[in-house]
Amino acid sequence: MKILGIESSCDETAAAVVEDGRIVLSNVIATSLEEHKLYGGVVPEIASRRHAESISGVVKEALVQANCTMEDIDAVAVTYAPGLIGALLVGVNFAKGLSLASGTPLVPVHHIRGHIASNYISSNVKPPFLCLIVSGGHSHIVAVKDYTDFEIIGKTRDDAAGEALDKAGRTMGLAYPGGVSIDKLSPEGDENAFKFPTPKVTGSPYDFSFSGLKTCVINTVHNASQSGKTINTADLAASFQKSVVDCLIKNLEKAAQDYGYSKIVIAGGVSANSKLRAEAQSLCRRHKWELHLPELKYCGDNAAMIASQGYYEFISGVKSDESLNAYATMPIDKSYKSN
Repeated sequence: MKILGIESSCDETAAAVVEDGRIVLSNVIATSLEEHKLYGGVVPEIASRRHAESISGVVKEALVQANCTMEDIDAVAVTYAPGLIGALLVGVNFAKGLSLASGTPLVPVHHIRGHIASNYISSNVKPPFLCLIVSGGHSHIVAVKDYTDFEIIGKTRDDAAGEALDKAGRTMGLAYPGGVSIDKLSPEGDENAFKFPTPKVTGSPYDFSFSGLKTCVINTVHNASQSGKTINTADLAASFQKSVVDCLIKNLEKAAQDYGYSKIVIAGGVSANSKLRAEAQSLCRRHKWELHLPELKYCGDNAAMIASQGYYEFISGVKSDESLNAYATMPIDKSYKSN
């Protein structure tokens, strides 16, 4: 079964064809990242315009690379939530038009479910497992009971880990995206040079909070500037990255122990972070747990992950029609209900 996936939740316009949820036949991405670098972050209006300009060509190229026509496609899977609403609407409306014109079933896919599915195309992992999802907009610990059955164990109360890394990097004067720049610079620094507080979250031992850490590093930079002191940026980057990763790994470890999981999966854009990958490997070696990490090329936003998850949604009976809408926010454990 071949699924055409379409992804446009942020600044990547992507299309891919995946067979049986696991075999990637094509994966095409057009990004507007360089343009957003001029502004230090994603500008929603620019992202939406670039999606509108690119989506037709990206989908066509994905079909060509997969040696397919629409007659070979069993379903069109599209990201419908969460994300930038204008960007999402470009992908959703294109997918609806394509579905209607070709008579191909339309499958709505939750973006974060797609990130989890990036591991299905990178390894042979199968549910059940415990997944840590870390990206610019999301930080979750999710029990994946089956391909379409999810339970949220923990989540951030404020900023996502990726957002905190990006904003800290910008404060340090590093190139956008800040999280990537911090990861590249950190090996040159001493990760114990700066001591940051451990965030305290009441109510749940599995929830995260990163706004305090972000504020702490911002204050460190501003205070040094005001007093005329010079900060070793590599030391600060390494120390901040260590603090963020320590929080993620600590909560992941507790959730796995308390819920009895020995199969661990990492997903999301920040799953490309070298410190997080190393600490996750160390954690799983220590406990003799099974660890699955997505290939680096599938860590960021892409359509192969959407097509993969779309396959499992489709065979479970999920599909929509031309009434499908896009949503800026939506919990991962909320199943799609047709209107």
